Amino acid sequence: MPEENTPSDPGTFRMADPAMVSRTMADVAERSQRIVADFLKRQAQGDTAPGAAPGADPMQIGNAFMEMTTRLIANPARLVEAQLGFWQDYLTLWQNTARRMFGDAVDPVIAEDGKDRRFKDDAWRENEVFDFIRQSYLLSARYFTNIAHAADDLDPKTALKVDFYTRQFVDALSPSNFLMTNPEVLRKTAETGGENLLRGLQNLLSDLERGKGQLRIRMTDESKFRIGETIAVTPGKVVFQNDLMQLIQYAPATERVLRRPLLIVPPWINKFYILDLRPKNSFIRWAVEQGHTVFVISWVNPDEHLATKTFENYMTEGPYAALDAIRDATGETDINAVGYCLGGTLLACTLAHMAARQDERIRAATFFTTMLDFAEAGELSVFIDEEQLQAIENRMQKRGYLEGREMATTFNMLRANDLIWSFVVQNYLLGQEPFPFDLLFWNDDSTRMPAAMHSFYLRRMYQQNDLIKPGGITLAGTVLDLGKIKVPSYVLSTREDHIAPWKSTYRATQLLGGPVRFVLAASGHIAGVTNPPSSGKYSHWVAENNPPTPAEWFDASTELAGSWWPDWQRWISAQDSTMVAARVPHAGALEDAPGSYVKVMASD
Repeated sequence: MPEENTPSDPGTFRMADPAMVSRTMADVAERSQRIVADFLKRQAQGDTAPGAAPGADPMQIGNAFMEMTTRLIANPARLVEAQLGFWQDYLTLWQNTARRMFGDAVDPVIAEDGKDRRFKDDAWRENEVFDFIRQSYLLSARYFTNIAHAADDLDPKTALKVDFYTRQFVDALSPSNFLMTNPEVLRKTAETGGENLLRGLQNLLSDLERGKGQLRIRMTDESKFRIGETIAVTPGKVVFQNDLMQLIQYAPATERVLRRPLLIVPPWINKFYILDLRPKNSFIRWAVEQGHTVFVISWVNPDEHLATKTFENYMTEGPYAALDAIRDATGETDINAVGYCLGGTLLACTLAHMAARQDERIRAATFFTTMLDFAEAGELSVFIDEEQLQAIENRMQKRGYLEGREMATTFNMLRANDLIWSFVVQNYLLGQEPFPFDLLFWNDDSTRMPAAMHSFYLRRMYQQNDLIKPGGITLAGTVLDLGKIKVPSYVLSTREDHIAPWKSTYRATQLLGGPVRFVLAASGHIAGVTNPPSSGKYSHWVAENNPPTPAEWFDASTELAGSWWPDWQRWISAQDSTMVAARVPHAGALEDAPGSYVKVMASD
């Protein structure tokens, strides 16, 4: 008998195990029926309704592209110019491909960005057919992008929306996303006899089951992580709690500590343990080792019972309540505070509120990737217009909260190739199981938003930009003015931030009334912040002064290798270097860190 083909034999195709195919298809039929029935039931109940009438366009995508088309028709020369350039490049690509087939060496007509991992497989360049497919796609992508940019005098928000959704369309059509045009997938299919596609179908069904009829892509092997066991393991105690938060005090790692405790206010859009993933990249553990008595707010994952909790409640039951609890735990009234992202916006509101009341308990403030001026909020502003806000509010009114997966989907769309399409290829086409990755586990551990709070935040901050207006926002009977904040501030931004663009966060240097040290870290919203000195990764920029514009600041800045963490430690220690005996969480603590609030999943 002839030897059975093996996956290592070139040009062979191994047949899938018939028993496996039979079992898989029977399982697919049963699970598919259940998923469809569940999805239809949820639609009938209105759970998946977008907050608008069927057939409506709450994102106003159609209107944006209609306006772009109208502008292009009014100036057809730009459109003709783009079309001629596209066809000329396409003709050159055809000619080059033909020459390659006859053995000639030719230069590519177009090349992808060096950071684009979609075409990392060598076959995309070595095989003439796939090289043509790749370059053809890149030319088309550039053409569509040029068309989107060609319309004159578009409203800036409309132009941003057109550009954003054009890229979503272009990214979705990448040949790497399809079986018959991805050489890596074709090779895997040949090697396994199609078993990769059967496994991929199982993965797809599992993700549909997780999303109860809507696709919820599994990004990592969640079974490898346990909050409090494998991640968020810095030792400490929950020393206080209320409806909105638990306050964690971490055990000291040094015999002497800085006199001022350190309060960290994380965002409630995500969970606090992004700052305590693993011991080697935990900012919390590192800060404890530097001699800080660290307290962290762990926000509740709210449900319909907290629907009426407001932004004001988050201030009074968050930082204000924490200040009282820290005094009870340590006897100290003066503290240093850190706010991350939305937590930084809340910290700024709290500081402005305290300034108006001559409350000086927070003596120094640190802001991680924090927006105070929302005039140029980056691509998130694509989702903030009146029609979309009404749709969001309609959904929240029905449930009392915004679903965590809806917010997660929005953030994933900002990096669709990395956080959506790469997993479509890996999970569904290649049939691979997701790799255990703590950051992606955290990213998928979404949180809900109380209706009243989230509506206030989106409208008053993003849509109306009231925070930068002296007296524009009133909380707990006190008008806010950021200019009255006189405490020293450390403002950290990250250069590749898609959520809080650094040129927008730089505006804090002009809004806050006290001395400000601005530092720019390399990388993005998460990786640029959670970058320990031991990693040896990334760099950061510093400057002595804060001129009016970010461009002027960057031109005068100095790039330094490695993490910004030591720079922050020098700055915070300079505010008050008084040392006292280490403080241990009191015996009457409620439970061990990381507490129970953080373990509540959005799906619970």
